Amino acid sequence: MPATFTASDAVELAVVERSGFIESRHIGSAVVMAADGTVVTALGDITTPIFPRSTLKPFQAVAAMQAGVPLRGPQVALAAASHTGSKEHTDVVKTMLAAAGVTEDHLQCPEDWPQDEAARHELIRAGKGKNKLAFNCSGKHAAFLWACTENNWDHATYLDPQHPLQQSIAGVIEEFTGESVSHWGTDGCGAPLAAVSLTGLARGIGRLAKAPSGKHGNARAATVATAMLDYPWAVHGHGRENTVVMEDLGIISKNGAEGVLVLGTDTGVSVALKMLDGDTRAASLVGLTLLAASGAVDPGKISAVLDKIVRPVLGGGAPVGSIRLGAPVTALLDSALLDS
Repeated sequence: MPATFTASDAVELAVVERSGFIESRHIGSAVVMAADGTVVTALGDITTPIFPRSTLKPFQAVAAMQAGVPLRGPQVALAAASHTGSKEHTDVVKTMLAAAGVTEDHLQCPEDWPQDEAARHELIRAGKGKNKLAFNCSGKHAAFLWACTENNWDHATYLDPQHPLQQSIAGVIEEFTGESVSHWGTDGCGAPLAAVSLTGLARGIGRLAKAPSGKHGNARAATVATAMLDYPWAVHGHGRENTVVMEDLGIISKNGAEGVLVLGTDTGVSVALKMLDGDTRAASLVGLTLLAASGAVDPGKISAVLDKIVRPVLGGGAPVGSIRLGAPVTALLDSALLDS
């Protein structure tokens, strides 16, 4: 059976310390890539394919726009989002569905409760339950349906891997990552899911992140990257991890399920990583530190952002420990600080 890299090919990226005791260890692999595609840092296995999960959404948004979808402003960001189902989010998705001439019933993503607390409580008070608009991928699915409308493609089969839209998405993923998709699966939202390596994923997000500078030559990619930074709340949610990184640092940040994270700077320096245990709690700590160690971002700015987004380890409601960098990552940062 095809598989991602193994524990023996991974490294310790982070540890969880509680009361002076190392309680858990997050092993995984990570790559830092320069704007020209050169690998700057490799930790663990960066060539075996992974399922990038929602980190592929920016490329899916590019494909939707290339298929003629006239996304504007926050609609672009919602097409690339893993949102929390807030009223702000679902209101934008509704405008996309209306423009496509379809309804919520046409969405083929699952129903879900909003992750946003206010939106969830509002549904409960109204005596309502889960719905498709609240699912974190509903913006992406709305863009898919809109592409079908623009091209007179079948709406009912828009998630079929052989559908013209999905074939176009596959081409965009291969163009940006510079790799042939090694395996196809099904994502949590029901959409086709491409397996590529961390190296390819970093290459792809670096190309997208620098597109606004004109260095990749793809106007749709430039629009997606710009919208993600202009409307970071739409990509994740107010106060959420990816949103804070984009607001405070101007770096494209996108989590994917099962411990995946991509980061891309406007110069094209990028990071892609996967925690092998599938947990993302240490992903931003590791990814941003790797950017700092590479010299792409000021360590002081990184530290201020990490203070906002890395959750403390609590005991009885009070901090008793922390999530800390693994030795291979610490060594890179220490070496960079010494060199500076």
